[in-house]
Amino acid sequence: MSRIGKLPIPLPQGVTAEVTGQDVKVKGPKGELHLTISEPIKVSLEDNSILVSRPDDEATSKSLHGLSRTLIANNVHGVAEGFSKSLEIVGTGYRAASKGSAIELALGLSHPVVVTPPDGVTLTVEGNNKIIVSGISKQAVGEVAANIRKLRKPEPYKGKGIRYEGERVRRKAGKAGK
Repeated sequence: MSRIGKLPIPLPQGVTAEVTGQDVKVKGPKGELHLTISEPIKVSLEDNSILVSRPDDEATSKSLHGLSRTLIANNVHGVAEGFSKSLEIVGTGYRAASKGSAIELALGLSHPVVVTPPDGVTLTVEGNNKIIVSGISKQAVGEVAANIRKLRKPEPYKGKGIRYEGERVRRKAGKAGK
C-alpha cells in the first residue's frame, strides 16, 4: 500500500468536496477547483475527509495511487489557503512594475516585457525587484513562475537574472587576469 496514497485528506473548515465517479470538485473560500482522476483509482468521501484507494497492485495502479491523493490534497489546500511563489530580480537596471493585472519587466532587452497572468493567477510587485505569483492552483502558479523565470535565467558569471526566492546560483570564476 502506498504510504502517501492511504492517508485520508481532511477537509478544513469552510471547504466542501463533491465526488461524482472519477470527478472531484472542491469548493472553498478562495474558489473552486475540478479534477478528473485516472480510471483504476477510486475516490470516496467519508466523515468529512476524502479517501483514495486502488483496486489492485499493478504498477500503473500503484503509481497513480499516491499521485491522485497528492493532486486532490493540493486542490483542497489551494481553495482553503492558496499557493504563492516569490521571484527576485537581480541586476543593474533590471526591475518590475505593475500595469493593472499585468507586470512590465525591464530585463536589459531593447524593449520592456509585459507578462499577463492567466485566469486564477495574480501577479504583485513588491519594491521594484520582487514578484509574487499567487493563486489557488499549484500547477498554474508554478507554471507562471517558471515562465517568468525563463525570460531571463540567472547567469553564472555575475548572477544577473530572475531567480526564485532563496535560490542559490552557482557562480563561475570567469577569465583569470595576468
